Amino acid sequence: MRFLEMMASAVVPLIFLCAGCIFLFGQNRYFSAFLQGAEEGLKTAIGLLPTLVLLLAAVSMLKSSGATDYLSTLLLRPAQKLGIPSEIVPLLLTRPFSGSASSAMFSSLLSDVGADSFAAMCAAVIMGSSDTVVYVISVYFSSVKVKKTGYAFPVAFAVMLFCVFFSCFLCRVWFR
Repeated sequence: MRFLEMMASAVVPLIFLCAGCIFLFGQNRYFSAFLQGAEEGLKTAIGLLPTLVLLLAAVSMLKSSGATDYLSTLLLRPAQKLGIPSEIVPLLLTRPFSGSASSAMFSSLLSDVGADSFAAMCAAVIMGSSDTVVYVISVYFSSVKVKKTGYAFPVAFAVMLFCVFFSCFLCRVWFR
């Protein structure tokens, strides 16, 4: 067992050593290609910065205004009728916009209802099988300079809704 631990701790330094040797002694210009790629990545990151700041400000304003709490109370009964646990409604409202806000909601949900509850299992499947739709689409479209999004947002939200219903259905079938 000690040998496996020693080998496992040596893997990452060996990968860096091999990459360094390839950079230094490789026949191609790997290092200059690496630097060029890093430069292009930095330019892309700087171009995405305004979009990211706007999204973070919008999510903060939405949460601070109490709109998520108000919408949560409005959607509790319809969610229960559709088979969605009422405890995950705040998570469902924040998931399309912010990964960090939805992670905080998920953590709060786990501490409130417990990790073995039906709501926590549904939320875990949703967190693992869905994404921050608005964030991903806006960052992608701003990086490739697309102005007409067409059906991207409606289709992405439809997929998100399907993910919610199907996650709750699977949890009901397998864990109840």
